[in-house]
Amino acid sequence: MSPLLLMLWTGCAGRGPSPVSPEPSPLAYPEARRGEIVDNFHGVEVADPYRWLEDPDSEETRAWIQDQNKLSQGWLATIPVRDGLRGRLEELWDYEKVGVPRSEGGRTFYTRNDGLQSHAVLYWSEEAAGEPRVLLDPNTLSEDGTVSLGGWAASENGTKLAYALSDGGSDWRTVHIRDVETGQDLEEELSWVKFSGLAWASDGSGFYYSRYPEPENPLEQVNLNQQLWFHPLGVPQEQDRLVYERPDQPTWGFGGGVSDDGELLLVHIWEGTEERNRLYLQDLTVPNAEVVPLLDDRDAGYNVLAKIDRTLFILTNLDAPRYRVIAVDLDDPARESWREVVPEGEHVIADAGVVGGQLVLTTIADAYSRVSIWELSGELVRELELPGIGSVWGFDGEADAETVYYGFTSFTTPATIYRLDLASGASEIWRQPEVDFDPSDYETRQVFVESADGTPVPMFITHKKGLSLDGNRPTLLYGYGGFNVSLTPWFSAGNLAWMEMGGVYAMPNLRGGGEYGEEWHLAGTKTNKQNVFDDFVASAEWLIANGYTRSEKLAIRGGSNGGLLVGACLTQRPELFGAALPEVGVLDMLRYHLFTIGWAWASDYGTVDESPEMFEALLAYSPVHNAREGSVYPATLVITADHDDRVVPAHSFKFAAALQHAQAGPEPTLIRIETRAGHGAGKSTEMRLDEVADKWSFLVEALEMEVSPERHASSEEGSSSGSGDIP
Repeated sequence: MSPLLLMLWTGCAGRGPSPVSPEPSPLAYPEARRGEIVDNFHGVEVADPYRWLEDPDSEETRAWIQDQNKLSQGWLATIPVRDGLRGRLEELWDYEKVGVPRSEGGRTFYTRNDGLQSHAVLYWSEEAAGEPRVLLDPNTLSEDGTVSLGGWAASENGTKLAYALSDGGSDWRTVHIRDVETGQDLEEELSWVKFSGLAWASDGSGFYYSRYPEPENPLEQVNLNQQLWFHPLGVPQEQDRLVYERPDQPTWGFGGGVSDDGELLLVHIWEGTEERNRLYLQDLTVPNAEVVPLLDDRDAGYNVLAKIDRTLFILTNLDAPRYRVIAVDLDDPARESWREVVPEGEHVIADAGVVGGQLVLTTIADAYSRVSIWELSGELVRELELPGIGSVWGFDGEADAETVYYGFTSFTTPATIYRLDLASGASEIWRQPEVDFDPSDYETRQVFVESADGTPVPMFITHKKGLSLDGNRPTLLYGYGGFNVSLTPWFSAGNLAWMEMGGVYAMPNLRGGGEYGEEWHLAGTKTNKQNVFDDFVASAEWLIANGYTRSEKLAIRGGSNGGLLVGACLTQRPELFGAALPEVGVLDMLRYHLFTIGWAWASDYGTVDESPEMFEALLAYSPVHNAREGSVYPATLVITADHDDRVVPAHSFKFAAALQHAQAGPEPTLIRIETRAGHGAGKSTEMRLDEVADKWSFLVEALEMEVSPERHASSEEGSSSGSGDIP
């Protein structure tokens, strides 16, 4: 144990430099009581003065939330460009957004937002070109737009829809069933559903889903003991059939899927966020058959793509950190009998599916998508020609489909839906939105940045053409770096507004992500987590060294695990940045695993209970514990929601309180706390527009951007008449 950790930690140690002649903040921050709680980890005492903020509903916390929002909203309201920027965002946001269609029983289902609807509406038609009919409009479910569609699945014959609703952005779901033809709901409602798919039986008699026992405290209680259930149509939830549970393994979670031929229930058993799982089977042709193991070693990830006759086609990272496709004969499932269909290649297989008797693989090459189509025997059919460097998704179709749909997007291409003819390989545009901008006015380049240990890290940079590289460009650096998540080019109306104002948008692909396979991922986990922060810092320094910006003009942003990234870099290198936006971040690394699903993140982070070395590594970068009193921090706007039940808001509450207490400089340290919202999914368009307007206005002020209010005021002719729309 290092000598540093033998001291009493008071929540104000850190790696940042000591301040030089700091100026006091002109803001009077709401009082945050500093309690006297001290924890002991492996013989080291660590103070936790803001433990009381872990209770989001206490009278003291509610008063603190109210005072903090009053301060931040009052400060943001004084920024001259805020209203005009909000109007321009609304104009850019006002375009048609259509989801990739899915087909079941000869019917096509897809979501569509006409531009500024609070939530996308689910439509159906007798065929893709048929007259669309509204099946479910979430905009009618709540007056304030806080009830959203959290998942849906149509039965195989296309006559019924199971759909999950989220209230206030919660991860908890209630599931309902709707008759497609009549648009009427059945009477039953399923509760306490979380982290669950909806998998219909082939005869349409019901569906499989996963739920937890009813919690005493839904917001904070640790999520354990998930169960797999079958719901027969027309009965109350109390009469559902329990399919599988493992009370002896409380951290096991279950995902049920039904093979295309309806003969097998495929039970994917997950434990945490690692790319490893078990695979169990239930023979649905035999009444009351047991659920039995097929792959029970949890030595790799196994994702069943299809069952063709007696063969399972599986995407796996077993002995293949960039993934491969194998075929397993159910009559001879021994490992030595497995057949390799597509071997591991140079690029990571990010997604795969079997459609129309062919295997469609989406790979990632230097952080952008490529698509290839293969015979099930393993022969390459063709490489799919894509519109450019960007991201694709979709390719979800029936086994006998002749066509399939997919989406394409890039930093300057709004999501466009294509229809692919599987026989010829020809793609045609099915839906293409029109957005109020000219993509030819912008350019994107990719560079490779050398990190602290010499590792090359790719980074995309997008901005208006013709910008002078004089070191004065306001620049927004966005990152994530964790959980095997790959950041690929994606269109954002919010980012477009930023670039319209003359800003540069930069997105590095940090270690911890999945862009180069499992080795890249593991290089940014546990005791290697500092690599992620080093990659981000190196990206910032590259932008400065190459004339894009300077520290005073450089902002950093990230959400969830990316919020941790911003919090850690902010406390380690405060002098490097002019502003920071840590959003719904994991910021207390000593206690994150004690709330809701936080325990599942241990494979990426480790926990303080794991070992003294792991505790030391976590404490060294935990943002809550590294806000050094008397330091000069850049302007910071912490963003969270008061009832986020994934990354509980206590992370952001405690970090904001610690940073406000520590701040010795003049820059504002504010927190924006959304009410009736969760981790991010399900927010209404109005909420999203308000949040982006607040974030960009904050950066305009913090980075001293030269943007006049008139420049972004909506003209009468161009203003929207609408009511107000990850990775």
